[in-house]
Amino acid sequence: MTNTVFFVVKVFSLAAIASALAIFWCPLLTHFLYKNKFWKKAPRQKAISGEDAPVFNGLHKEKEVSTPRMGGLLIWITVLLITFLFFILSLLFPNTWLAQFNFLTRAETWLPLFTLVAASIIGLVDDFLVVKGWGKYIGGGISFKKRLFLVVLLGFIGSIWFYQKLGWSQIFVPFLGDKSIGMWYIPLFILVTVACWAGGIVDGLDGLAGGTFASIFGAFTIISFSIGNVNLATFCAIITGTLFAFLWFNIPPARFYMGETGILGLTTVLSVVAFLTDSVYVLPIIAGILVLEVLSVIFQLLSKKFRKKKIFLSTPIHHHFEAKGWPSYKVTMRAWIIGIILAFIGVAVRLVR
Repeated sequence: MTNTVFFVVKVFSLAAIASALAIFWCPLLTHFLYKNKFWKKAPRQKAISGEDAPVFNGLHKEKEVSTPRMGGLLIWITVLLITFLFFILSLLFPNTWLAQFNFLTRAETWLPLFTLVAASIIGLVDDFLVVKGWGKYIGGGISFKKRLFLVVLLGFIGSIWFYQKLGWSQIFVPFLGDKSIGMWYIPLFILVTVACWAGGIVDGLDGLAGGTFASIFGAFTIISFSIGNVNLATFCAIITGTLFAFLWFNIPPARFYMGETGILGLTTVLSVVAFLTDSVYVLPIIAGILVLEVLSVIFQLLSKKFRKKKIFLSTPIHHHFEAKGWPSYKVTMRAWIIGIILAFIGVAVRLVR
């Protein structure tokens, strides 16, 4: 078996194993979440601007108080289990083919794994506070400002690792090539991290976030593999595999929501992967659904502030189409299709460089 063929087998087989493992233990997670009633005790009453949100409440009032959060545990715990399982196997059987399936390396996967776990734990704390109704704002949870600070902190830690530990200060600029930006690499890294986190508002319909992130991490699996980062490709493929398992239980009617423990982990690790593959310039294409969701909220807020009227019936934009009468599954599946097409385009643009 040639190296290339083995690498392909490694990427796809570990993704399949991760998916199977997640499906296997998900019933245990589901039982735990329902037994402890880990859902919001009261539906969201206000929009992000502080106004009443009658359209949103009319669409999701009942589901918010009967469907548990923290479904993201299925994703990052499975990734963690698979990572350490094959790492330990490589130590126990160092001279066998099993050792070659280890993908935990300092150069490619230490930082993404740390980011995924650290951010997911922060999100888990927020989810726990929300379901308990604890916190300083209505509904409970970590305040927006504190969550933003924590995301910025994670972005800062990542940027320092890239800039000082790895010595990275260059980014690729279309038509101009690789350009050194010096210390500006640090604020750019933080900005991209925050922007990715903002895209987490996609977690609003059954299956929408899972399918969207599956196409995004699937795209970065291809990109990582194409530039020779096989271990990073394996890491991204495993995330994609767990997302497929998540979708199995999250398609309508959803058994649970991803919650902040899933969203915060996925969005922050996404920014790290984009920088590791020097693909920041195609990130807005590959993650185009996230961009669209964020822009819909920004334009809505600006319109209400300066024009005193709304552009959309409800935001993020997936709720607008719901309010227009589209069934939620139609909104979700069309978003999946658009996301896959954008992923194809983004990968193609990255590979022709």
